[in-house]
Amino acid sequence: MKFAICNEIFFYEDKDKWPIRRQFEVAAELGFDGIEISPFTLNDLVQQITDEQKAEIVQASRETGLAVAGIHWLLIGPTGLHVTDPDPQVRRRTRDYFCDLVRFGIEIGGGLMVVGSPKQRAILEGVAPEQAWQWFKEAMTEAAEVGREADFKVCIEPLAAATGNNFLHRAEEARRMAEEINLPNVGVILDTYSGSQEEADLPQAIRDTAPYLFHYHCNDINKMAPGYGTVDFVPIMRALLDINYQRYCSIEVFDFSLDAVEHCRGGLAALKRALAEAGG
Repeated sequence: MKFAICNEIFFYEDKDKWPIRRQFEVAAELGFDGIEISPFTLNDLVQQITDEQKAEIVQASRETGLAVAGIHWLLIGPTGLHVTDPDPQVRRRTRDYFCDLVRFGIEIGGGLMVVGSPKQRAILEGVAPEQAWQWFKEAMTEAAEVGREADFKVCIEPLAAATGNNFLHRAEEARRMAEEINLPNVGVILDTYSGSQEEADLPQAIRDTAPYLFHYHCNDINKMAPGYGTVDFVPIMRALLDINYQRYCSIEVFDFSLDAVEHCRGGLAALKRALAEAGG
């Protein structure tokens, strides 16, 4: 099992204080194995992230030994995109953008992208759920085909209603979507914040998702890192050990009120304690 940190924790503290190279250096010093990058922290539009910026990420990864775990928060920045919009031109632009995100992820050495974006996938008024399902499946399939040769993984994320989401809430739904797409690089990411609200038994949902679980997000129900709220991460770590999970557990927070370095340090320490107590 490997541990990563989502980079917006630095960006939101002070983007000028935290250039991308410094993010890599500090995350490596803190003991993380990887960093998960939000494209909007580099530019609002992924197509406008420069070759120089991409090269800097690749170089920082090589020199610090910190891997690029993947990319997430994909549709923060661009406007006018929606996966399940009834307008075919909007859906076409959104599918194209996802494909460009895959290309960006591959260029910087990442292995996956997390498809959350609750507001840009929500079922709009007048759209039947089965139609939204088909449109979303088409978008994920097209993105996955772009990344298939590089084994770049498209991870479908079930999200809680509390995130503004009304489509794909639970692990079972995300698994079914991945099963229907039936491509080797399409799977599921589970998230503690959402899973704690939507799943009757989150550790069991982890076990049930084992064949498709490509990534895992660690956050507490209070939107902070592990150890700062009430979620017991020992059963979660135990479930991950039970399925021999060897991929990333990535800390993703939604509350940026704490000092970024201390927040990262505390979250990683809490995860490592939970892992040790779980028998890892």
